[in-house]
Amino acid sequence: MINPANLPYEWQIGWRYLRAGRADRRNGFVSFISLISVVGIALGVAALIIVLSVMNGFQKEVRSRMLAAIAQVELLEPRGAALAGWQALAQQARQDPEVVAAAPLIEVQSLVARGEQMLGAVVRGVSPEAEAGITDLAARLKADGTLDRLQPGLWNIVLGAELARSLGVQVGDAVTLVASGGGAPLLKRFTVAGLFRVGHYQYDSALALVHLDDAAQVFRVGGASAVQLRLKDADQAPAVRDRLVARLGDRVLVRDWTGTNATWYEAVQLQKRMMFIILSLIVAVAAFNLVSSLVMTVTDKRADIAILRTLGASPRSVMGIFMVQGAASGLIGTAAGVGLGLLVASNIGVIVPAIERLLGVSLLSGSVYILDHMPSDPQAADIVPIVLLSLLLALLATLYPSWRASRVNPAEALRYE
Repeated sequence: MINPANLPYEWQIGWRYLRAGRADRRNGFVSFISLISVVGIALGVAALIIVLSVMNGFQKEVRSRMLAAIAQVELLEPRGAALAGWQALAQQARQDPEVVAAAPLIEVQSLVARGEQMLGAVVRGVSPEAEAGITDLAARLKADGTLDRLQPGLWNIVLGAELARSLGVQVGDAVTLVASGGGAPLLKRFTVAGLFRVGHYQYDSALALVHLDDAAQVFRVGGASAVQLRLKDADQAPAVRDRLVARLGDRVLVRDWTGTNATWYEAVQLQKRMMFIILSLIVAVAAFNLVSSLVMTVTDKRADIAILRTLGASPRSVMGIFMVQGAASGLIGTAAGVGLGLLVASNIGVIVPAIERLLGVSLLSGSVYILDHMPSDPQAADIVPIVLLSLLLALLATLYPSWRASRVNPAEALRYE
């Protein structure tokens, strides 16, 4: 353990000034201002960690639910026609070490009608056996037997729960699929064989699944319009896309989930950056409050500074004393903020329900928002920059007061003592 007596005297005096006022009422106000500065830094750091952790949690939850319903990489015919020889393309794609599964797909924007009610939907023609290896949604529907009800020629359809609710249908009811083609629209009657809920309104309210062969017949396409791929790691999708483009050439359009959802992905990143900048101002205000407390300390300690100078202390040593004081305040505030922020962020799932019960309100309604709870995901990639920013601002805040202390004239400071 470090013995304070063995530290340089600049460190010892700086730490003593930081604790000034606890035994000396004359310095009590200066100590109070210093305490406020430390608390301000701690609250600013904690607020940054909590907000960014909650944003990370939302991003993680939404992304998880999104990837539960979509393929991570897709191979398509550039002109939007049927993809000839999709089996060979799937086999080539499977040669990439990251690809673990491939399945055919027909995806068409269509209308689903029930009586006079008609809603737009994305209709996917899938192969039940292969689709289960592509998305978590299909795997879940395969496990409970719903996906097996999609057999060619039976004209069964599986609807998103919100889409079914809007149409007023349940399992066993009939709906009409309106397919546009080169001539008159084709109306085909389907039976609702099951419902699903992803937890993402975009898919629960506008997605329907039918068998691949039924979709090919209804939409008058010659076969699969795309090949879906499942990867070992969804984050590797852009790299896999680039490798497949180099391998397959321009005869196939390759897109990954980060590209098809680029608007959402970029919006989340922009929001995180803006929140970081805005909340950093809290830390900046607290850090500049540290300037005022140090200036007051320098004014209060003019006689002490003069005595140190007469004893041989150099201006650099005097400057070091107050830099130690300011840096220690920043370090203590940052450490306290990190501890408080991580404590709240790690228990947000307990704190928010407690606040809801106390106030009798629902902060996150499942009928309004995608999520009905507040997730949190503290990440070192966010916390480390916050800590460095806080310490840097605290250090910068000490420069002027410390320089001012080093310029104190001993004769003038002791004239009225």
